[in-house]
Amino acid sequence: MNNANPLSNLPTVTKNLLIINVVCFIGSMIFTNSTRMFGVFYPDSPFFRIWQIITYMFMHGGFTHIFFNMFSLFMFGPIVEQVLGAKRFLNFYLFTGIGALILQFGVQAFEVYQIAGTISPSSSLTFDMLAGTVYTNNPLVSQAGLGTLVSIYNTPLVGASGAIYGLLLAFGYLFPNLKLALIFIPVPIKAKFFIPILILIEIYLGFSNSGGSIAHLAHVGGALFGYILLKVWGIKKGIY
Repeated sequence: MNNANPLSNLPTVTKNLLIINVVCFIGSMIFTNSTRMFGVFYPDSPFFRIWQIITYMFMHGGFTHIFFNMFSLFMFGPIVEQVLGAKRFLNFYLFTGIGALILQFGVQAFEVYQIAGTISPSSSLTFDMLAGTVYTNNPLVSQAGLGTLVSIYNTPLVGASGAIYGLLLAFGYLFPNLKLALIFIPVPIKAKFFIPILILIEIYLGFSNSGGSIAHLAHVGGALFGYILLKVWGIKKGIY
C-alpha cells in the first residue's frame, strides 16, 4: 500500500531541510521583523549578526522564492544525499550556502570600496534606523553612491538559492549524462549541458546587473564552493 505522504520516502537530511525551510517561511509571515533579524546583512552594517550567516539560508522573500528553491531541493536533494551520505550532504548544503555568502560579500565589498575608498566605511556613516537612510561625512561618497550604500547596508540577503545551486552543481557533477525533462525545454537535456548553461546565465545576469534584487553571483558562489568541496573530498566526476 503506497504511503500518501510525499515526504515519507525522502532521506533524512533532505526531508528535515524542507520542513525547516517551510516552518521558517511560515514564521516569517507571522513575525514580520524576523527577516531583519535572521536575513544576513553586509558585515559592516550595524544590522549584521554572526548567526545570520546560517539563518539567512532558511529565510525567503516570498512564496515564489521558497517554492522554486524547495522544489529543486525535493527533486535533486534525495539522489545527491544518497550518494554523499547524510552527514556529508548536510555539510555540503551548509558549506555551499556559506560559500555563496562569501562571494556575495566580496562583490558588496568591491562596490563599497569603489564608492567610499574602503570596504568598511561605517565610521563615516550615520544610520537613521527609523527612516532607513544613511548620512555620511566622507567627501568621496557622491549622492548616487550614498544610495548604493543605503541598499547594501539596509537590505538583507535571504534564501537557500546559494545552497541549491551547489546542489545542482553536485547533481551535474555526479550524473552528467542523466537527462532532465524540463517544462520550458521541449526535449530532454543532459545535466552536463543544462547545469553549466544555468550557471553561465547567472554569471551574465550578475555582471550585467540585469537581475534586480536577485543576488545572482551568490548563486555562482554556491556552485563554485560546491565544486571545490567535491574536489577536496576526492569525489570523481561522472562516477554515476
